[in-house]
Formats: sequence, C-alpha cells, structure tokens
Amino acid sequence: MEYVTLSNGVKMPLEGFGVFQVPEAAICEQAVGEALSVGYRLIDTAAAYFNEEAVGAAIRKSGVPREELFITTKLWIQDAGYESAKKAFETSMQKLGLDYLDLYLIHQPMNNYYGAWQAMEELYEAGKIRAIGVCNFYPDRLTDLCMNARISPMVNQVELHPFFAQTEENFRIWDFTLSEEDMAAIAALDLGHSEIIDHSTAETAAFLNSWKIHN
Repeated sequence: MEYVTLSNGVKMPLEGFGVFQVPEAAICEQAVGEALSVGYRLIDTAAAYFNEEAVGAAIRKSGVPREELFITTKLWIQDAGYESAKKAFETSMQKLGLDYLDLYLIHQPMNNYYGAWQAMEELYEAGKIRAIGVCNFYPDRLTDLCMNARISPMVNQVELHPFFAQTEENFRIWDFTLSEEDMAAIAALDLGHSEIIDHSTAETAAFLNSWKIHN
C-alpha cells in the first residue's frame, strides 16, 4: 500500500473508501466490510452521512487491527463552533466506537469554523486526533484560516472529477498549501455523484481513478 506523509509525520493511505450517500446501515456496513476485506485501510465518513455507527460496526467485525486503519470523519455545519465542535467530536467517536481518530475535517467553510478549528487544535494536542484538516475550502477561505490558526490544516479535501474539474484559479491554492503550508490535497467524489455512478462499470471506475491521478 502506498502512503502520503502529512506535515506532522502521520502516514495516510493514498487511496480510500468513502461512504457518502450510503445512509442505510446494513448496506453501509456491508460495503465497508467488503472494502476492508480487499485491502482498503482508509475509510471516509462524516456526521452528515448518518452512517458512522455502521462504519464502526464494520470496523469491529472486520478483525483488521486498529493500527492498520486510517479513519476519517467530518464536522458538520450546525456544529461549527468551539463547544459544539467538541461535543460533535465525542458523538462521532461514540458512534464509531473508537478511542482516537486518524483525521477530523471541517466539512464546509460555514458558521463559526474559527471556533471549530480552535477546538480541533486542542483535540489534536490532547492526542485524540492524529491529524486535522478541512473540506471544500477554496483559496480565500483556506488562506484566511491558515493565517489565523495556531496549527495549519494538514489536509484539504475537495471535489474533483470530470464533471467538476477545478479551474486554474482554484488550483493556485495547491501551490500555496503544498509549498507554504505543506498541506495534502484529497480528491473526493471521483466517481462524480450519480451522473457517473449510475452508469459505471469496473472499466469506468478505473478510468476515473486514472483521470484523478493525472489531474
């Protein structure tokens, strides 16, 4: 398995398995279990996906040692704030059934994400999270957060697929994050929502993964 080393030294698998739009517990649990059985070790969920409990159940049943896994979840907009972020984190941990989290992300740059980030910095320093980052933060928001944070985000996860290829202007942020802040970029939704998923085959998925890597 290939890894990328984050700015704090944590190793993150280059490819992962996401469970966006899989709210039905039985289906989600089965999908995650099968993903783990074929070698996936990074599992990406979120509070807003309503399937953290199913992900946790699949992890427990898989028999995969915890130290081999890299589990990501995300803080939703309504919980963006200092106290609310800490409560939301504990809720996610209870649902997942984990003692620590590998990566915690702010899902959207909305509400009081400054307060949320402060809470995440403290959770990270307390050893409850191995790495912290953001999702869907474009150049202006990401630059602003970095300038006002004690600990810069280690990851920025954004949507990237043929139906939503980032513009040259937005890609300027990678130059900033990778050179100045040493931040990893994660491409999410590489199958492009239902537009591609509804008509996908193994060959389609392989092509899209290749497109993602080269773009």
